[in-house]
Amino acid sequence: MALTKTTKEIDAMRRGGALLSRALKAAVDAVAPGVKLSELDAIAESVIRDGGAEPSFKGYKGSPDDTPFPSTVCISVNEEIVHGLGNRDRVLQEGDIVGLDIGLWLEGLCTDMAVTVPVGEVKPELIELMRVTRESLMKGVEAAKVGDAIKDISRAIEGHIKPHGYGIVRALVGHGVGHQVHEAPHVPNFVSPRYPHIEIQEGMCLALEPMVSLSGGHKVDTAADGWSIVLADGSPGAHFEVTIAITKEGGAEILTPLPV
Repeated sequence: MALTKTTKEIDAMRRGGALLSRALKAAVDAVAPGVKLSELDAIAESVIRDGGAEPSFKGYKGSPDDTPFPSTVCISVNEEIVHGLGNRDRVLQEGDIVGLDIGLWLEGLCTDMAVTVPVGEVKPELIELMRVTRESLMKGVEAAKVGDAIKDISRAIEGHIKPHGYGIVRALVGHGVGHQVHEAPHVPNFVSPRYPHIEIQEGMCLALEPMVSLSGGHKVDTAADGWSIVLADGSPGAHFEVTIAITKEGGAEILTPLPV
């Protein structure tokens, strides 16, 4: 599979990303104490389908033996860092933080994005966690330049997070996106020799997504539902994600503008 996309493909991903951002904004705008996760999922799915697209997560299987993912949005609350089931009737509570991760197919191309937002009034340390995680994502976007390497993105993200004492999830990383939900290359949020040296090329489309714990821990477990990934120490975490395209000018264009 090609690591790069054509101009025509990136145009389609740009259209898909704009629709995806609208769907995510509609769900985020509905976040409030007393709202069910399933209600947020239904809102986002309606926007996607009304826009002529298909959810990319609903029915997704990581491997042939997996149970298909049951919802349009991955909705993860507090210690659930990613992949929470969006079809649950769990009710959001004042003081929660909730991550919404969403993807779609439009014109045969896939885009992917996520935000973490507060539910009502939350503790100041959680506001700071979300702020730093979002900033680290933007540092990664700024570091995505033709001729540099994927590890330069990793270094920029890690370098912004570590001084705050937060933990970076290591079992899950960013990735290529477009022809499939998950493609090469891996885009870790930390520098590690286990990942190969890959130069950034014009036309690459990448999903950058730092996943950060308040406690400083990085270990995760899989919940009994087989999908939800939780921080092993039970601490809250934040997750932000955008899909970017590496342009002919050498920098990165965000194809999925964050709605908040």
